[in-house]
Amino acid sequence: MTQDTTSPTTPYRIENPEEFARNMLRLFEEGGRAMAEFLERPDAKISPFSAASEVNEATKTLADIARLWLTDPSKLAEAQTALVTSYLDLWNNSIRRLLGEKVDPVAEPEPSDNRFKDPEWSSNPYFDFWKQAYLLTTHWAEDVLQQTEGLDEQERHKAEFYLRQLSSALSPSNFPMTNPEVVRETFATNAQNLVQGMAHLVHDMEKSGDLLKISQTDTTAFEVGKNLATTPGKVVFQNDVFQLIQYAPSTDKVREVPLLVVPPWINKYYILDLTPPKSLLKYAVDQGFTVFVVSWVNPDERLAHKTFEDYMLEGILAAADAVKRETAVEKINVVGYCVGGTLLGSTLAYLAARGEEPFRSVTFLTTQLDFSKAGDLLLFTNDSQLTSLQEMMAERGFLDGSRMANVFNMMRPRDLIWPYIVNNYLLGKKPFPFDLL
Repeated sequence: MTQDTTSPTTPYRIENPEEFARNMLRLFEEGGRAMAEFLERPDAKISPFSAASEVNEATKTLADIARLWLTDPSKLAEAQTALVTSYLDLWNNSIRRLLGEKVDPVAEPEPSDNRFKDPEWSSNPYFDFWKQAYLLTTHWAEDVLQQTEGLDEQERHKAEFYLRQLSSALSPSNFPMTNPEVVRETFATNAQNLVQGMAHLVHDMEKSGDLLKISQTDTTAFEVGKNLATTPGKVVFQNDVFQLIQYAPSTDKVREVPLLVVPPWINKYYILDLTPPKSLLKYAVDQGFTVFVVSWVNPDERLAHKTFEDYMLEGILAAADAVKRETAVEKINVVGYCVGGTLLGSTLAYLAARGEEPFRSVTFLTTQLDFSKAGDLLLFTNDSQLTSLQEMMAERGFLDGSRMANVFNMMRPRDLIWPYIVNNYLLGKKPFPFDLL
């Protein structure tokens, strides 16, 4: 594809220098305070799943890769030559383009890569240079890792994961001076976007748990019972670990066998009862089912003594007994979702060992039962990490949910971390209202 040098580029100029200067001063002042506060948070300390611990682990892993290449100087020189050659090709193309020639790009992003959708990533030679330099570097690094010998499957998996984290973080789209949309917004608002973004960062730190939780949706746009979780229900049983909510069928004819739904304890139950078009619970009652849903309690130090076994005995089995009492049905249907399904699978194994079959049917939704191939999750469950988690939970009695959220976000950093950092903190915008998030 030949680049079009005639595409218009945005003229960048400061409309109000005094306001721009004031906003930049405010940004430095507020930024300094925010950084000082951030360094005091658990994020900046070596603890399970924190930013500091992951950076430390990534540094060690990638340093091991570098040491392997240093043992073969000729192969290292060949790889370095390939990278430098690609940079020279990019530099020569950029010069020719500035002189008015039409040239083919040295590197292009995948069509699905939303980071470079803004037209100026291609039409403006400055942003186009940074985009291509980044793509050349990341492709080179991926090739180097692929050619690295002497790694077992686990070591290679870990190196690929941390390289993905690093390459996602270093994208020019994440920096204010190399992202055309951010530059335009900064000039158009006299840097008010950066000041507002700093306010968003401070707000996120204030409402976060142990680790920074970047706002991924506008939570003020939703209210439980009004535009979220609107399916009518009532609490019919509760104990230390959950409340049981009953939903009556909306049909004239009612199915005899009720349905018990076990959601994960890392989500609220209403992930299954979002807006009506997305609500599994509404769909079920519209099919004539009497539905019961487990709503897990948010644990604190008072539940420190509770174990996985308690969530089985006092959770699923206690809920099943309550459903039977409410409906007078001997065998019920049950659905397990995500980790709730994992708990349900363990419960079935326990019941099978006792020769009991209290359920007529069992359904699993997005549930993992075999964790021998758990993908990137295995990188967060090595012996040292599990020991640190156990020590933390022994001290506090529970695991802060922000650590679990951090793990899931790191599995897809290009989609779940950096777009929100750019939108919230660089563009100074609120995230889009999205009920699933």
